[in-house]
Amino acid sequence: MSRHSGARGSTRLDDRLQSLQDARELGEGVVPDEALQEAFDVLERASSRRSLSADHTVVGFFGATGSGKSSLFNAVSGAEVATAAARRPTTSEPLAGVWGATGSEALLDWLEVGNRHQAAAVDGFADEQTGLILLDLPDFDSTRAANREIVQRMVGMVDVLVWVLDPQKYADAALHNGFLAPLATHGAVTLVVLNQVDRLPAHDVQPVLDSLHAILAGEGLGQVRVLASSAVTGAGIPEVRAAIRKVAVLRQAQSRRLDADLTKAAEDLRRASGEGEAAGVRAAAKTRLAEELAQAANVPAVVRAVGQSYRLESVRRTGWPVTRWLSRFRPDPLRRLNLRRDAPAELNRTSLPPAGAPERARTDAAVREFADSASAGAPGPWRAAIRATARAGRDRLPDALDQAIAGTDLGANRKAWWWGLFNIPQWLALLTVLGGLGWLGVLAGLAYLQLPVPEVPRVEGWPVPTLMIAFGLVLGIFLAITGRFIAAGAARARAARARRRLNSAVAGAAQELVVAPVEAEIARLAAFNKALKKAGPG
Repeated sequence: MSRHSGARGSTRLDDRLQSLQDARELGEGVVPDEALQEAFDVLERASSRRSLSADHTVVGFFGATGSGKSSLFNAVSGAEVATAAARRPTTSEPLAGVWGATGSEALLDWLEVGNRHQAAAVDGFADEQTGLILLDLPDFDSTRAANREIVQRMVGMVDVLVWVLDPQKYADAALHNGFLAPLATHGAVTLVVLNQVDRLPAHDVQPVLDSLHAILAGEGLGQVRVLASSAVTGAGIPEVRAAIRKVAVLRQAQSRRLDADLTKAAEDLRRASGEGEAAGVRAAAKTRLAEELAQAANVPAVVRAVGQSYRLESVRRTGWPVTRWLSRFRPDPLRRLNLRRDAPAELNRTSLPPAGAPERARTDAAVREFADSASAGAPGPWRAAIRATARAGRDRLPDALDQAIAGTDLGANRKAWWWGLFNIPQWLALLTVLGGLGWLGVLAGLAYLQLPVPEVPRVEGWPVPTLMIAFGLVLGIFLAITGRFIAAGAARARAARARRRLNSAVAGAAQELVVAPVEAEIARLAAFNKALKKAGPG
């Protein structure tokens, strides 16, 4: 690999690691903790491994009891390591054969391997320049829990996994279900060795290998190389050495192992999360939610009160002056609801009746319908998270809606331009009536006192004072009736404006407490899926 291609590969790996970290953070609180912890462990291992020697390739030998794993390890490593290993009756702790001690100490410390052997050079296999560490590990089916824990830990830490199988137990379910199948993504850093083939008749070796190939293919490891060997006769040992040397010389095992770990972690996160995208928040769904919440928050009652209050105020301003004072005994609907404010920020609560069971049920149904619509298509855990987010906002809605209504400018204190136009002729009409009555009163007084009574002007035979009274009364009544008709139309217009403003205020509260959190959760799902895609194989 060229220096530039290696740099590109490193950059790609960095991007994938960052994407996995992003996906893990985005999935917190939604994806099951076990999957998140596994991703965290992968990131921790990747960070630690990349900070250690890149010039060494760590190859672990794994196998069951009786597979001849240690014998194969000795055969591959050479006599020096075999002598050191012979002192151990069984493999109870990891043993390292090291070619190239410089830089290996910190790596072996991280692996927690204390039993280290400086291996002698083996022609055509490894020497000080190779940078190779072979690990002989405890049996994965050991009866000692500590040994099994070591194997589980090492499976996640070594660069290359060599699985040593024997002809009798090569199809062992514990091996395949517990280790090989879960590591199907690690085919590029996995080698399977069918050991002890000397115990098989020559004509049975290939059928057993074919059977093993078929089992591995069924587990997604069809591309894994399978070799036959015998530590006793030395058959296949050169091939095993050649396969190990190839990965050591290329120095790609570490990055391939991390690549496989990332692929598996991303797939595990996706499997735990589920696949799919949420339908998202549609304008029609937002409108429907706002309409239902407006009904539940008694917006229609407030709108009616706006119209009634306007008509009442119009009567007070344009009605017949002699009788308009009677309207002051009628309570203002808006003032009764604490919605006619004399100061802009005087109130932040209304006197609307608190939400009862029907209103709460309507609110719950509206929020649930909205969340179901927005989360359609999302994976199960994310759909539950979106619904929970909507429910969390729902609990604060009654108070928020009340404040939204209380804070809405309903125009209650705004005077209508036509009130003044009607009020002036109303008072003129009243003055006309009073003038006519006064004129007639003066005439009656003069007659009562037996004083000369002047002639009253007449129009078409009608006394002018009488005409003044009739004209004033007719005009006043006409203006009062006309004002009521105008007030009714203007009240509908003002109520319509109030409805729009109230609906806008309700929609704003819904946006803040329900819509925006749901949109954020949907955006989090989209970002999670995007990060997982980037963390997966390129």
